[in-house]
Amino acid sequence: MERTDIVVGYDGSASSRAALRYAVSQARLRNAPVRVLAVFDYNWRGARFGGAEELELTVRQRIQKMVDEAVTEMRMAAPGVNISGTAQLGSPGPALLAASRTAAVVVVGSRGHGGFGGLMLGSVGQHVATHAQCPVIVVRGKVDTAEGPVVVGADASEHGDHTLGVAFEEADRRKAPLIAIRAYALPVPYGVMAMSTMPYDPDELKRTEAEALANSVRPWREKYPDVEVETLVAQASAGRVLVDVSSSAGLVVVGSHGHGVIAGTLLGSISLQVLHHADCPVLVVRPVTS
Repeated sequence: MERTDIVVGYDGSASSRAALRYAVSQARLRNAPVRVLAVFDYNWRGARFGGAEELELTVRQRIQKMVDEAVTEMRMAAPGVNISGTAQLGSPGPALLAASRTAAVVVVGSRGHGGFGGLMLGSVGQHVATHAQCPVIVVRGKVDTAEGPVVVGADASEHGDHTLGVAFEEADRRKAPLIAIRAYALPVPYGVMAMSTMPYDPDELKRTEAEALANSVRPWREKYPDVEVETLVAQASAGRVLVDVSSSAGLVVVGSHGHGVIAGTLLGSISLQVLHHADCPVLVVRPVTS
């Protein structure tokens, strides 16, 4: 079954409204439908005792009205996009994860109700980005003016090539340039701490990293010849570099996990740092599984 739907989590907050606008913009690029999902719960103290059905109906109608208003507004702004919306009883995280089983991409805001705008990623967003069964876009930073290159962290992990390929696809779709970044750390001498000479040549190490990056990018350059590509090698923290570059990017693409992490279970430290601090939307790519 081909995945086409863009599912966006919506709770009426400013962050989720930004996520909805961004999801619609992506639908235009992908020629895909948008499904707005608003998940609610009425499990307040005493709510399950007496009159629960009436209370659920009241809450559902209120949430559905909120969704319908948002859908109507987006249909007027983007008349060519197929947009629908549903209010669903449950918990946001599990509901969005269930939707990810058949979605092409899930879009979430960086914060929900009660969050502090511009600060760290909310618990629902992190949970979905960590465990979803499809790519996830976390919408944060300068959302409505997020233009610029697609930036991707190109590491040597098992799924790094797939992440790089997704970044090229996004750049081609957006007709945007791409910046592939490879960050590395200097080897730390073990044992003898005071050494008169370093056990490696820093310039040679940088050349080696640059060559590895060029080799990983080459086949994707050939597949997407219209994408303007810049490669950047930096002796620094990969997360820090990606966050810094995000200030002038339209999208940052990261893998869902780092070295040594069981596929599909956890986000690596680099991905987490970018999700919490980037100044533009972040696309989390799922690993390819056989």
